[in-house]
Amino acid sequence: MRAIDIMTTRVATVSPDTPVEEIAQRMIERGVSALPVVDEQGTVVGIVSEGDLMRRAELGTERRTPWWLALLTEPEERARRYIKSHGKTAREIMTTPVHTVDEHTSAAEIAALLEERRIKRVPVLRDGKLVGIVSRANLLHGFAMERTRERPPSDRELRAAVMRALSEHAGVRDEFIEVTATDGVVHLWGFVPTQTELEAARVAAETAGAKSVANHLRVVAPPIRGA
Repeated sequence: MRAIDIMTTRVATVSPDTPVEEIAQRMIERGVSALPVVDEQGTVVGIVSEGDLMRRAELGTERRTPWWLALLTEPEERARRYIKSHGKTAREIMTTPVHTVDEHTSAAEIAALLEERRIKRVPVLRDGKLVGIVSRANLLHGFAMERTRERPPSDRELRAAVMRALSEHAGVRDEFIEVTATDGVVHLWGFVPTQTELEAARVAAETAGAKSVANHLRVVAPPIRGA
């Protein structure tokens, strides 16, 4: 699944000279939490989000730095904060640089970018021009659609997937676990050393594609060596 499969294509934008009041009104009207800032050539030069509008002089919410901390803050940083809270146009308050992807970027890469940069959305470009935007919500919708389209695994495939998940990914000591699968229902039998591993085994079975999981595992502490 790639950006082109999940992106929102009807993207509201603003220009660098759009007034802050108009930006806020447009967000409300369109029901969005951010707007890309696009120049006359169609290039994305920034993005304005709700976060950029939270610390505003008009609201009395601008960041007030204690005098003693102000002495330790670089003048450039203080000036930047002042522009952010008092600026009148998108150009003055927008976040830059903008992290972007192209339409063929995979959903996994987009998810990693959002997590790494701690952002909620990313503009999608084609030949350098804005064609869409992918948000966290778009990723969730894409995930849901993908799961509904998947062919249910056979019981043999399901059992193999569960056993692989237990041994390779879940961190579960599976020496005393037996797995069976019938009509998509996974049964887990045997023993694990901790309650956490018992729960991880259940999650691994669900992740592997089980319709439901009958968890018959029991927690049995391993014997103390030399006892």
